[in-house]
Amino acid sequence: MKPFDIPSEPRVTEMAWPTRIVFGAGALLRLPAQAQRLGIQRPLLVTDAGVVKAGLAARVADVLNTAGLACEVFDRVEPNPTERDVFAGLEAYRSHSCDGIVALGGGSALDAGKLIQLLTTHEPPLSRYDDAKGGDQYVRDDLPPLIAIPTTAGTGSEVGRSGVVTLEDTGRKTVIFSPYLLPRAAICDPELTLGLPPGITAATGMDAFTHCLEAYLANGFHPLADAVAIDGIYRVGRSLETAVRDGKDLAARTDMMVAAMEGAMAFQKGLGACHALAHALTPVSNVHHGLANAIVLPVVMEFNRAVCTARLARVAVALGDTTQAREEVLAGNAIDRVRKLNAAVGIPSRLRDAGVQEKDLERIAEKAFQDASHLSNPRKVSQADLLALAREAY
Repeated sequence: MKPFDIPSEPRVTEMAWPTRIVFGAGALLRLPAQAQRLGIQRPLLVTDAGVVKAGLAARVADVLNTAGLACEVFDRVEPNPTERDVFAGLEAYRSHSCDGIVALGGGSALDAGKLIQLLTTHEPPLSRYDDAKGGDQYVRDDLPPLIAIPTTAGTGSEVGRSGVVTLEDTGRKTVIFSPYLLPRAAICDPELTLGLPPGITAATGMDAFTHCLEAYLANGFHPLADAVAIDGIYRVGRSLETAVRDGKDLAARTDMMVAAMEGAMAFQKGLGACHALAHALTPVSNVHHGLANAIVLPVVMEFNRAVCTARLARVAVALGDTTQAREEVLAGNAIDRVRKLNAAVGIPSRLRDAGVQEKDLERIAEKAFQDASHLSNPRKVSQADLLALAREAY
C-alpha cells in the first residue's frame, strides 16, 4: 500500500491548524490565564443541566471566580441545541454585560456557545449563515473571544470551525461554518471526563471515530487531515473499550480526548453520507448524534468500499489488523472491526433498536440529502441511495 495519495491533477488546497490548546490532566487551572490573555473579565459560562448536575459547572465557575473573573452561568442548552437555546443565551450575555464566553460541556454546549458568540455581533436569523447555502460569506471576524472546555470526547467542537443547531423554520439540523467560529483557546482536561457514563462514553467515542474515518475517506487532498485522522482511528481502536468499561482510566480518557480533537481537525477536509444521515436522524427520530453515526457507519463503509479499498485497508491496520492480507480483504476486515467495536461498547446494531420508526425513513433520507455532509462522500450519493442506506441500517 502507498503511504499516502498524490492528487492526479494539480489543485490548490488551504490548510490551517491554528487552535491554541491547553491539554492534560489539571489543565482547567490554566483557564484564568487564558481568559486574561484574551481580555475576558465577565465571561458567560454556557453549559447544560447535565454538566451542572455533575458538579463540573460549579468547578469551572469556582476557578474563574477565585481568579477574580465574575462569571454568569447560562445552563439552558438542550442535548440537541435549538435556535431558541441560542437566543436565550444571547439574552443572558447582553443582560449581564458579558465580554466573552466560556463554553463547557459536550458538543451541544460548545456549539451553542459559538452561535451565541456569533449573534452578539451579527443579525439573525441563523439560517442566513447556513453553510450549505454559502452562509459562511456573511460571518465576520468581529466576535467576542470564546474558550471551549469539553467534558466529553466526541465532537471535537473545541477545535472545530462550526456550530450545529436545529433551526425552527426548517426543523433541520444545520451546520454554520466559519474560521472565525474557531475557539480562541481550548482547555482540554481529561479529568473532566472521568466517570462519564458508559453509554455516553460509547456514543461520543464513536462520534469521534466517525469524524476520523469519514474525513480520512472523504474526497479531496489534505495529507495533514489524513495523518491525524489515522492516528485518531488508532487511538479509538485501542482505548474506547477501556474507557467504556472503566470510567476512571485516565490513560484511556486521555487517548479519547486526543482522538476527539483529531476528528474535528481532520473533518475540515470533509465528512460523508454517514454524517448526512446522522444529522437527519437527530431531529426526526431524536437519536443521539454519536449513536446515529455509530449505527449507520458500517453500512456506509460497505457502500463506499469499492471506491476506497486502499484507504479502508489502512483503517483495518490502524485498528490492529496484522494479517497482511490483500487490500480487498483488509477493507472488509475494517468494516467487520467497526461492527465488533460497536458491539463491544454496547451500541445497538439496528436503527429500530434506537427508537427509529420505519415510516420516518423517507423523511430522514430527504433531510439527509439536504445536508452538505454527503457532498464529500467518496462515492456520489443520491436521495435514493440515502434511503437505501437508512433501510439497510434499519
